Amino acid sequence: MLSRLEQVAETLRAALNAVATEAPDWLRTVAAPEWFERDSRRVEEYRLPRGNEARQEYAALVGADGMRLLEAIDGPATPPTLHLLPAVEVLRRTWVQQYVTLAGVLQLREPKNLPPASVEVESPYEPEARYGTKRDRSWIGYKVHVSESCDDDRPHLLTHVETTVAPASDVEQLAAVHDGLAACDLLPGEHLVDAGYVRGPNLVASQADHRIDLVGPIYEDRQWQAKAQQGFDAAHFQVDWDARQATCPQGKLSVRWCETDTARGRTMVAITCSAADCMVCPPRALCTRAKTGARNLTLQPRAEHEAIQAARQRQQTPEFVAQYAPRAGVEGTLSQGIRAFGLRKARSRGLAKTHLQHVATATAINLVRLADWLNQVPRPTTRCSPFAARAPTG
Repeated sequence: MLSRLEQVAETLRAALNAVATEAPDWLRTVAAPEWFERDSRRVEEYRLPRGNEARQEYAALVGADGMRLLEAIDGPATPPTLHLLPAVEVLRRTWVQQYVTLAGVLQLREPKNLPPASVEVESPYEPEARYGTKRDRSWIGYKVHVSESCDDDRPHLLTHVETTVAPASDVEQLAAVHDGLAACDLLPGEHLVDAGYVRGPNLVASQADHRIDLVGPIYEDRQWQAKAQQGFDAAHFQVDWDARQATCPQGKLSVRWCETDTARGRTMVAITCSAADCMVCPPRALCTRAKTGARNLTLQPRAEHEAIQAARQRQQTPEFVAQYAPRAGVEGTLSQGIRAFGLRKARSRGLAKTHLQHVATATAINLVRLADWLNQVPRPTTRCSPFAARAPTG
């Protein structure tokens, strides 16, 4: 509640300052006397009223002031340049996101009625920044995706950096990364990636578009049969894509096959077995928990399903462990970028300028690594604590 109050009040103050700079004479004709007392000073916690009811009233006053300013700007006698001010546009967007009119009264939205983090404005002074979380870390700003070469006989250099808003999912960024690498003729034959980038569509697109073998741990089957490790999950069914049928572990054929679209616009394959076969099947309890009816399967399209199954089988092999091991080096690169080059500290505002900073940081890291390579400085290895080094072996 406190941060939202500070945000809306500072957003209004930023807009008033921008309008006062652009059209001071016009603003004097529309500004109410109480605005100068209420909205002219920087909003800080100790200046806000105490108690939830008093703060709700304050939020309503700020909201009403903002609405009056926007209505005045939309009026016929307004200087046309005011509509083009970035601070006014941020004010308009923020009021739509933060306020709602109920029974004729303007009030702050309930938290559950706020827009998603990917579009919600967090600051009037950094309107492109977004709120993001990853495990136990949360921040407002941006996210950087780093690609690095990892050949043993060459220096490990950063080949691409991609900058996004903080809540952007990793899985959606892989195509842009590959397109960027392709533009510089730096596509790898194998791309070792974090689990967040490995999904069926990415496995297929990487191979089809750029002939890249995407290597990384893929999520396990989330069906209860797979989690129990004693039931019949989707991997136990033989799927004949040409005949549009599936064969269950007991050798029975499915009776229904149809394609359906999800709420997110993805096409999935829905398969239904025969109720007559399922009801009398001896190991039914290992296949479905339903008391009546047949087993149903929902599969991704053929290319994605087969790619996922192949990736799950590969990651169980010792060869995969050895193949994926070099990927750990990028964690050291991130640590170097953060600790030695200030990678997590944005020096300018805006997504474009932050990306330029990331590119400059990557260039600086490459220069340091090239200098070490030319001077035959050994590549650092992962440090081991004295206690860990004395762990018993064998």
